[in-house]
Amino acid sequence: MSEAAVLPNKIHDGASLSPAGSVLIVDDEVEIRESLQTLLELEGYDVETAATGQQGLNRIGQRPFDLILLDLALPDRSGMEILADLRAQDPGLSVIMITAYGTVENAVRAMQSGAANFIQKPWDNEKLLADVRAAIARRRAEEENIQLKRALKQRYNFENIIGKSEAMLKIFDLVAQVAPSRSTVLLQGESGTGKELIAKAIHLNSPRNERAFVPVNTGSMPPDLLESTLFGHVKGAFTSAIASKKGLFEVADKGTLFLDEIGTMGMDTQSKILRVLQDRKFMHLGGIHELQVDVRIIAATNVDLRQLVREGKFREDLFYRLNVITIDLPPLRQRKEDIPLLVEHFLRKYSQENERESRRMTPEGLRPLVSYSWPGNVRELENVIERAVVLSSGVEIGADLLPDQITGRGSSALPVMEHRPDASLFDILEDCERRIITDMLEKCGWNQTEAAERFRVPLSTLNQKIKRLSIEIRKKNRE
Repeated sequence: MSEAAVLPNKIHDGASLSPAGSVLIVDDEVEIRESLQTLLELEGYDVETAATGQQGLNRIGQRPFDLILLDLALPDRSGMEILADLRAQDPGLSVIMITAYGTVENAVRAMQSGAANFIQKPWDNEKLLADVRAAIARRRAEEENIQLKRALKQRYNFENIIGKSEAMLKIFDLVAQVAPSRSTVLLQGESGTGKELIAKAIHLNSPRNERAFVPVNTGSMPPDLLESTLFGHVKGAFTSAIASKKGLFEVADKGTLFLDEIGTMGMDTQSKILRVLQDRKFMHLGGIHELQVDVRIIAATNVDLRQLVREGKFREDLFYRLNVITIDLPPLRQRKEDIPLLVEHFLRKYSQENERESRRMTPEGLRPLVSYSWPGNVRELENVIERAVVLSSGVEIGADLLPDQITGRGSSALPVMEHRPDASLFDILEDCERRIITDMLEKCGWNQTEAAERFRVPLSTLNQKIKRLSIEIRKKNRE
């Protein structure tokens, strides 16, 4: 099915109940108005009339039309002045000028001012009808193109990126600016801020949008498996390589490769990625032939790559290759005005997915959502709303269906700091994060994989946090 097939049949609401189109006749002569109205209605057009320029403008303010037949000589204002007003209101509006003074000079002025055509009184009926059909067809084609572009944008490019905050509007502008280029993009932001969604938006707004968008989480694989996944291998390259296999660089040729959590990548793999960025060439593991690829790289990280460079854990030359264009994604706590929009979006999404009547959040339920700091960002909010929709028995969702750490219920909502009066804000946040992770691990029987799934973060990210926060992993206590 073509994309045009998903668009509404009626291009602009209220324009016409007639499939032929709607026409407004603006002329001060009663006989002319009636003659044109009869001619056009016999052809199936929806027709209205006006005797003065101001009446015509009033009609257009009340409803849209496909075409205006406009007399050049009107009693209150000239037709050229009315034409200028019409073009200011709607530059795409089709207007045919009608006059008894059909000089070449008037025709040129009207066409230069935006008229679709210029006809003389008395007119030839067949020629006038042909001009009317052509003008309406052009108008509808232009509007369909606008609607199609709008539908595609809503359907693909920014469908799941919700935000009206200044920070998000700047990101939308950046995406629109960088997408047409082939430059490498580095997305920086905490886990759960939507880096992959932004990467997809860049790809879908780029000339590569008809080719593959290939995401790979570099932090979830051991080095050998990651290199095999990225570059492919030949048969016999290693013990389990019983057949040759293409890598993701080949799969993404002429498209986009999204390297998530690139800060976890080993130094050997980094050097191979650098070579692809420099030369657009690589070899299969165990292979001897170079392969040429045209791949745009979008990388993402939730750690400070500059700090890793200073620590000798990330190649400086690769960092500068990746850091051509950087987009910093703000955490949810810094764009709280977007939370109500996100809540509405996820309520609709999970109500539909669970085949339930559309849910709505009560003011009492929304208040703690806006106040909460959201360490897991948008991903955590989505998880909370999905849970609330699934557990809800009615249309309204209140605070009773939100987790304790969000509403403040229970003793484990926040770490108690009374015994540490000298604690800094960093200490408090670190203790809070430690408590939340420990509570989740306890609920999961100390199964880190399950805890990572519930937090909706990669296992490698959770393990990094466990190590940084010195959380002691206990043996599983499940029977």
